[in-house]
Amino acid sequence: MLPIVTPEEMRDIDAAASADLPVTMLIERAGSAVAWAAVRMLGGTYGRRVVVIAGPGNNGADGRVAARRLAARGVQVRVFGVADCPPVLPECDLVIDAAFGTGFHGLWQAPDPGGAQVLAVDIPSGVDGLTGAAGAGVMRADHTVTFAALKPGLLFPPGAGLAGSVEVADIGLSCEHVRVHLVQQADVAQWWQPRDSDAHKWRASSRVIAGSPGMTGAAHLAATAAQRSGAGMVHLSVPGALAASGDHEYVQRLLPGAGWANEATASLDRFQSLVIGPGLGRDDATVASIREVVRHSPIPTVVDGDGLFALAWSQHGAAHVLRDRVVATVLTPHDGEFALLAGAKVGADRVMDVRLLAFELGVVVLLKGPATVVAHPDGRVLMITTGDDRLATAGTGDVLAGIIGALLAQGVEAFEAAAAGAWIHGRAGRLGPRRGLLAGDLLALIPQVLETLG
Repeated sequence: MLPIVTPEEMRDIDAAASADLPVTMLIERAGSAVAWAAVRMLGGTYGRRVVVIAGPGNNGADGRVAARRLAARGVQVRVFGVADCPPVLPECDLVIDAAFGTGFHGLWQAPDPGGAQVLAVDIPSGVDGLTGAAGAGVMRADHTVTFAALKPGLLFPPGAGLAGSVEVADIGLSCEHVRVHLVQQADVAQWWQPRDSDAHKWRASSRVIAGSPGMTGAAHLAATAAQRSGAGMVHLSVPGALAASGDHEYVQRLLPGAGWANEATASLDRFQSLVIGPGLGRDDATVASIREVVRHSPIPTVVDGDGLFALAWSQHGAAHVLRDRVVATVLTPHDGEFALLAGAKVGADRVMDVRLLAFELGVVVLLKGPATVVAHPDGRVLMITTGDDRLATAGTGDVLAGIIGALLAQGVEAFEAAAAGAWIHGRAGRLGPRRGLLAGDLLALIPQVLETLG
């Protein structure tokens, strides 16, 4: 996992390090990392031309060190202060943007780099290091070298799209106490384990309660995703209906159209996880049944879609149900569902908002988005950036719920199951077509992603 720190946390890390390491040494290390990145982007040094925009702070100092080191290797370097930049930079092969760092607030109108590549120091100047917000004048980077840890502004749009590829340079700063991390493939491979040689279908079984008459697609997606993600047995109930009459390999269990909480709960003891909510509907009887099932479910439970509405849409709110639970729970809201649960829209600091809701409800909360945020009640946070806009289509959230349910059924802890599920979900989406991806397309792509985990 890669550490992620806010600009404020980075200042504290810098301050703590300065007691043992001179600031000049850290600047030399940072500038050296930038210079090496520049050489890689240039493909060499002979005859190359570089323009450095150097601001008044430490970022500017990093840029000046990089300029000195590049000049020593034969690169033709010109350095401009922020106030001295022409509207259009001189013709060159590479622009190093060292104008402003992660602590910058406000707007900056960057000069035109022409056709040159752009290398950003720590973060593209003008991008908010906490939120990723940026004005129209930000210079888009082809590559960003950031120091010690990632910054949220490099992961949330539009900052993520302005940073290009990102590398984290180790300059000797300690991030051992950081509580927010970016999930990598190696992490998912460690959490997810292939089946034992003596496995049987009931060792990783999942119950899915989803869908409603006329809305059975969500149920089919969630149940099939659970199967594709390793659940050996999946039983699906659509209250008052059957999910499908065509080809499927899950077992359909009938539930009445209303008042089904007791019957559903009584059948859970043989399963290792429950997925509840996608497409269930929002009438009063359904809301009451969902709340009762979630309250009394004795197994790890994923609540998605209309299940989240049911938790929130009550005078008692979600905490009244969730605080009574003694086993793991994962909530998977998008921004609108998050607002229902939290009583307010997601603010600029998405990480902090999700962290607070997880603490208040005592459950794992996964907030969907271009950078998905997963928070544990104890304050730990995992972020996932494998997905892209291909997932912005109806039904993909139902697939995600099924994936997480399968991981829970296989014994993965809830915090890691949510993060791994989002990572797998995103990677599956990237295997699909750039345009026209349907949620159902993900079902056949999930096993391809799992194959890469060993």
